[in-house]
Amino acid sequence: MKQTFNKIEKAIKRWYLMLIVGVIFVVLGIWTLTTPADTYVALSFVFAFGFLINGITEVIFALSNKRQYWGWSLTLGILSAVVGILLLLNPAASMATLPFYVGFTLLFRSISGMVTAYEMKQYGILDWGTLMVTAVLGLIFSFLLLWNPLFTSVSVVVWTALAFILLGCYSIYFSFKLRKLNKMMNEG
Repeated sequence: MKQTFNKIEKAIKRWYLMLIVGVIFVVLGIWTLTTPADTYVALSFVFAFGFLINGITEVIFALSNKRQYWGWSLTLGILSAVVGILLLLNPAASMATLPFYVGFTLLFRSISGMVTAYEMKQYGILDWGTLMVTAVLGLIFSFLLLWNPLFTSVSVVVWTALAFILLGCYSIYFSFKLRKLNKMMNEG
């Protein structure tokens, strides 16, 4: 069984990085829900900082997993870090672009999540379907964000919070699947 896991061994050993990313997203989402819409300028700073931290964490994850999964993770990490820096430098721009950035980030992560769920199925994880359903829900939600940004801007605080919570829950759930694979690999 250990031979099966050789391709993703580093990702499995560093399962806690996905957990950290997930917790950051959930905390940002909950904080956003509890913050009134008139403090959106302050939210743009927090989101920009969150994107920067997420980007750095994602790059670390990608570089430590060069054998598999690193291409998309590295790309998303660099993109998140660059956009985080740009948003920190211009809060007005972050208010205008935030719905689009969240929508595209959710879109790419959802597609990646669907691929990962399918791969988990191949490794024999029985509840891979939960990962797939979460990723498909994220994909649908990303289309809603991108399809009508004017509607989104009216309630961007709530939509953004829900997107972060969904991303966070997916990352946390995925990290526990990696942890389970890590335990299986160490036992086998």
